[in-house]
Amino acid sequence: MRKQHKQLVNNMFIINCKNYNEISGEKINRLAAIAEKISKKHKIQIALAPPHHQLASIKKSKLLVFAQHLDDAKVGSTTGYMIPEIVKKSKVNGALINHSEHRISSKEITSLVKRLKKLKMKTVVCVKNVREAEKYARLNPTYIAIEPPELIGTGRAISNERPELITKSLSSVKKARNSTKLLCGAGIVTTDDVKRAMELGSHGILVASGIVKSRNWNRDIEGFAKAIL
Repeated sequence: MRKQHKQLVNNMFIINCKNYNEISGEKINRLAAIAEKISKKHKIQIALAPPHHQLASIKKSKLLVFAQHLDDAKVGSTTGYMIPEIVKKSKVNGALINHSEHRISSKEITSLVKRLKKLKMKTVVCVKNVREAEKYARLNPTYIAIEPPELIGTGRAISNERPELITKSLSSVKKARNSTKLLCGAGIVTTDDVKRAMELGSHGILVASGIVKSRNWNRDIEGFAKAIL
């Protein structure tokens, strides 16, 4: 697992690259280089979640690298599945679990959180509402990420459109009385969106098109990073 700078702040900035053309081929390495530079400059944790086939492309980066999805399947004869124990050996630091574009069952979520914790990998369980936030916070994942599906990719930020989802989810996560932290995402495209999310109690953000589709990665990654501090 990559060694991270000890002085990095605890707040998390995750960039989910999805399968956008903007990071295809060698372009993912440029994004990683810019994010790594800004992470070092501002001493903030930035994690990159590239498409699965690009995980190896950025393994030399000092960024945290997350899988976009993992499967609760066994090591061995499981063609096409993303297996936690195998992914771990490729120096992947963690994974998104149950993203709204790749939902899985409650049983699978529970099993994956346990498996990744055993592997000392970070877990980001994505939820669509407060009820799910409360339910899955009890598993003590590293993060619960609240993302209402209807706002994802719209440019209408959760922190402006549905601020109560952040505050209520934060209360639900705190009820678990463990180390789980809250992240938020969906529609975040400006530094003001990020600042508002942090003011509402989020410990960071999970973003995709707001960064990946930006025409100026350096400006916007740095702007978001400063807003998280």
